[in-house]
Amino acid sequence: MKVLVSDAIAEQGIEILKNAGFEVVQKTGLSPEELVKAIPDFDGIIVRSATKVTKEVIEAGNNLKVIGRAGIGLDNIDMEKAKEKGIKVVNTPTATSISVAELALGMMFCAARRIPQASISTKNSKWEKKKFKGFELYGKKLGIIGIGRIGSETAKRAKILGMEIIAYDPYIKTSDYANIVDLDTLLKESDYISLHIPKTNETEHILNKTAFDKMKEGVVIINCARGGVVDENALYDAINDGKVRIACVDVFESEPAKDNKLFNLDQVIVTPHIGAQTKEGQTRAGTQVAELVRDALK
Repeated sequence: MKVLVSDAIAEQGIEILKNAGFEVVQKTGLSPEELVKAIPDFDGIIVRSATKVTKEVIEAGNNLKVIGRAGIGLDNIDMEKAKEKGIKVVNTPTATSISVAELALGMMFCAARRIPQASISTKNSKWEKKKFKGFELYGKKLGIIGIGRIGSETAKRAKILGMEIIAYDPYIKTSDYANIVDLDTLLKESDYISLHIPKTNETEHILNKTAFDKMKEGVVIINCARGGVVDENALYDAINDGKVRIACVDVFESEPAKDNKLFNLDQVIVTPHIGAQTKEGQTRAGTQVAELVRDALK
């Protein structure tokens, strides 16, 4: 059995596959054309978010039996085509939940105290102490859109800080960490809004102009979920209009994000899709996906 690892995973995961007797080939950075050409030789493929397992790749994978995604999102895999060809798709939904939740919380601190802006200002030999008067998170209302694994981990931590947590999730009726409300209530009442949902037809641009119009003046938006769940043009306008005080964005509608107009706004804090990028999270993701692929190929 041969397994192609087309996005880097933890070495522990590679060892699991090798110890199971599989031939493991690590080839990262393959172009779509190169992947289509290479895939017929493999029984399994492991990807993260960079590699796109398209219809063309799956059709070319004559021996392909399993696709492993080291992470939670499956939007880079043509699930319909995989199902049609009877190819098993496995992922690691719990591996990086804490990593992403901690980034979301870190974003809230950065927004409340404007830490990135204050750091840049101070390094430029400016001592703008009064300019960077911030806000406490204590007592603020955090609205979480999507109270699944990551949303719950975020809520759990925010609650310890003394935040009041409300959540909207059409698939979850009760939560140990948040009061479940409808979306309009969340939009109208929240001081901070953090998204923890996949991008689907249902969730695309869930935060659009209509949604921003319903929010409090000075709301803070945190998106460590998926690019496309927030309408970036509407967010840009909401910031310029003063509706949104600070936006913290880890994911973008087009990635890698370059020359995005949000980058021009001082009220925007950005990171390059690093939610799952912790040593611990990546180790868990790599070992878990390797175990799942190993078991699928036995």
